[in-house]
Amino acid sequence: MFEKLFRKKSITKILEDAEKGYGDHGSHLHKTLGVRDLTAFGIAAIIGAGIFSTIGKASADGGPAVIFLFIFTAVACSFAAFAYAEFASMVPVSGSAYTYSYVAFGELVAWIIGWSLIMEYAIGNITVAISWSDYFTSLLASIHIPALGITGIHLPDWMTMDYLTAFNGHKHAEALINAGKSYTNLDEATKLANNAWITAPRIGNFHVVADLPALGIIIFITWLVYRGMKESRNASNAMVVVKLAVILLVLSVGIFYVDTNNWNPFAPNGVSGVLKGVSAVFFAYIGFDAISTTAEECKNPQRDLPKGMMWAIIICTILYVAIALVLTGIVNYSQLAVGDPLAFVFDHINLKLMSGIIAVSAVFAMASVLLVFQMGQPRIWMSMSRDGLLPKSFSRIHPKYKTPSFATIVVGFVVAVPSLFMNLTIVTDLCSIGTLFAFVLVCTGVLVLQNKPDVKRGKFKIPYANSKYIIPVVAVALLVLAFTKYKKESSDFLYNTPKVQEPISLITSLNKEELQSVQNQIKTTQSASQLSGKDIDAEAYLGNLSAEDYQKFVDQTSISANKKYESGWSLFKHKIPMWIFFFICIFICYYCITKNLSLIPVLGLICCLYMMCELGISNWIGFGIWLVVGLVVYFLYGFKHSKLNLQNK
Repeated sequence: MFEKLFRKKSITKILEDAEKGYGDHGSHLHKTLGVRDLTAFGIAAIIGAGIFSTIGKASADGGPAVIFLFIFTAVACSFAAFAYAEFASMVPVSGSAYTYSYVAFGELVAWIIGWSLIMEYAIGNITVAISWSDYFTSLLASIHIPALGITGIHLPDWMTMDYLTAFNGHKHAEALINAGKSYTNLDEATKLANNAWITAPRIGNFHVVADLPALGIIIFITWLVYRGMKESRNASNAMVVVKLAVILLVLSVGIFYVDTNNWNPFAPNGVSGVLKGVSAVFFAYIGFDAISTTAEECKNPQRDLPKGMMWAIIICTILYVAIALVLTGIVNYSQLAVGDPLAFVFDHINLKLMSGIIAVSAVFAMASVLLVFQMGQPRIWMSMSRDGLLPKSFSRIHPKYKTPSFATIVVGFVVAVPSLFMNLTIVTDLCSIGTLFAFVLVCTGVLVLQNKPDVKRGKFKIPYANSKYIIPVVAVALLVLAFTKYKKESSDFLYNTPKVQEPISLITSLNKEELQSVQNQIKTTQSASQLSGKDIDAEAYLGNLSAEDYQKFVDQTSISANKKYESGWSLFKHKIPMWIFFFICIFICYYCITKNLSLIPVLGLICCLYMMCELGISNWIGFGIWLVVGLVVYFLYGFKHSKLNLQNK
């Protein structure tokens, strides 16, 4: 049984199958892509929600120093890209990390990674569709044509938002208002969500809240991908040109409004503030791996795929760093926690025309990301179907358009329906953890095949450097640093020291009597002596205290300790991913010393695993549930119908 679960495909057999066609659906995909097209696809996938949306929140958390997180993430992705490129050179067929894992680890791991990639592309597209909807509705609202009497096209809020955001926003607004905050002082996102919930039509007690613009763009992109690779390539190239032109315009105009005083302090929230943006910044990079799904449609995949990946990452990193510096230079970093940071910054300096141009280009940029992801996922499903792990219909090639037709339509439904209801934060983190897991396995796969003489190598091979002279030394140096310069943080982590709750988490968790107690305590403090009782905004007051004063206030308040502090299991569970990271690093050090592992894939493995562990336990639980569902599907269908299983019989 164990041997059957980890049965492997040989590279020779994969290449033979690709040459002569696949079973009942022997039609070949069109070979139309070169280095320029692949680089454009990479830029189309990478520059989207990251630069037009998530860069704002990351900058607000980390300040100007967020550029170091962009550089670190780019380096980590580059290490992973080297591993992808080596596999793509060995196995130049569709399937990406799924096919590579089939060669390196065997069928069960290949299924797990294929199932993870389904999450990456589907969830990623849901995320981008929601962001696209936000920009599109903002663009409609900004349309002013006095001659036609148009002063903005405003869609109802319940029609432009997912159900969970509206529901959570309504509950959050209620809690803050009960804590003394006036409705006008609520942040815009909370007011918008609350209004969507209140004004939504109802069917009984059910509020009809659904993101209809997101549904519309997914239907359009699915139709475009269905029509063929050539059409998709041309559309992608055109959209890349538009958004690169706009980004260069933003940089060339914005640089004249930079105030270097805004870069001081450069890292206002320290290393922890910078690392807080890991999910957002990594999400800004995912997509370059989608290039590898097009290997079968490349003119010369062994030469062009590595070049396309690396050029895309290099170009996008330069642009990300430049944009982050300009944004944090024009306004203070603390103001950037908005959904449309580029447009917000130029609104702030009264360049309304630039804001309009950015809004239009963002709509194109998001659409190009949707295009590449929506193009990648059907090719993963097609590869899994060819191997018998999914029904044959998923590998059906359209006789005219030469695209995986059935898989493309199913992907459209899989992405469109959840985009109506799912929450942006949830899907961003799930997408990131699924992608990082794929990166970890691809890097590990290169290491597994490193010393096997029977593996047929491609034209591209990762430059070799022996990791045993570097990784153990770096590990020891980091341990010394942790217990000298960061001794308190390390001690708190090891001993699970209780941690005070954030002001907003504390206030929203209190009942009416506890809120009254906190407000009375605020009234008795000297700095708040002029406040009238019912006008006290408890959350705003506590949020403006220094860390020391806030700690002192919480220590003195009479509410229960479990609401004031996070401790015990509730605190430790968030550290579980990091403990997993530490133990895996010990094994990596051991194998580096004993097996002389190649340095670059080892660094890719460690970096991606670290970012995966920064995403938090709730994302690991969600990812674990997704994998369990995938294993159920595999054992009910894939294990029995696998072509390797049928061949062995």
